[in-house]
Amino acid sequence: IIAKITASGGTGYFIEYAGSAIRDLSMEGRMTICNMSIESGARGGLIAPDQTTFDYVKGREFAPKGEEFNQAVEKWRKLKSDDDAVFDKELVFEAADIEPMITYGTNPGMGAKIKDHIPTVEEVDPATRESYKKSLAYMGFEPGSPIEGREVDYVFVGSCTNGRIEDLREVVKFVKGRRKADQVTAWIVPGSKQVEKQANEEGITAALEASGFKLRQPGCSACLAMNDDKIPEGKLAVATSNRNFEGRQGPGSRTMLASPLAAAAAALTGRVTDPRNIN
Repeated sequence: IIAKITASGGTGYFIEYAGSAIRDLSMEGRMTICNMSIESGARGGLIAPDQTTFDYVKGREFAPKGEEFNQAVEKWRKLKSDDDAVFDKELVFEAADIEPMITYGTNPGMGAKIKDHIPTVEEVDPATRESYKKSLAYMGFEPGSPIEGREVDYVFVGSCTNGRIEDLREVVKFVKGRRKADQVTAWIVPGSKQVEKQANEEGITAALEASGFKLRQPGCSACLAMNDDKIPEGKLAVATSNRNFEGRQGPGSRTMLASPLAAAAAALTGRVTDPRNIN
């Protein structure tokens, strides 16, 4: 979506996501989408609560209990836009057209399908061509060149965007029984101590470590170069976080944002790889 509307396309708006594809998402998937709303310039993002929401909340530490929970659900059901609500702008995307994506520049709007090429200068809005060329120069990429196949130095799976237990489960299913590429440093970072505990109990941590991933302390980690989790100058990282600004993961670091599965594929092959191409 951000690749379509740009990193400033949501400025001044609060985005509501709806449709069959959104309704079919897990709660974690919905959290990722709403989390990324800020990266379009929006004030925030929301998805109307439904049974998926209620099932996710029920039984959690700070959730209402017993009859109070049932009463809360009745109130939460009303937290949706009216059928005749009028929006300032409406955009429609066909979910069937979405394929594995990755960024190639220095803001989240500079993204494309992994199978595609980096846009040529002529394909870019004339008003942004100078900043576009500057961005690619920082990344060390050539306009018009392929995205898939680029050598990767680091892989970071984690952050508030994709560090939930569901994300770690998907990654471990993808890499279990395989080893990461020798030249890749692969970090796995649970989003919280609770997720870390659950990952340990489910055997996820042990399985990922057997595949060559290194577990780091739960929290923000390499998303913003916290503690020792920094990408060295000039090195290229595929990260599941939400920002790919210059130096975001460390001075001179270069970041390509991708999904947990695309990041896992890069860890295994040592290159930017469409995860659908790995058997």
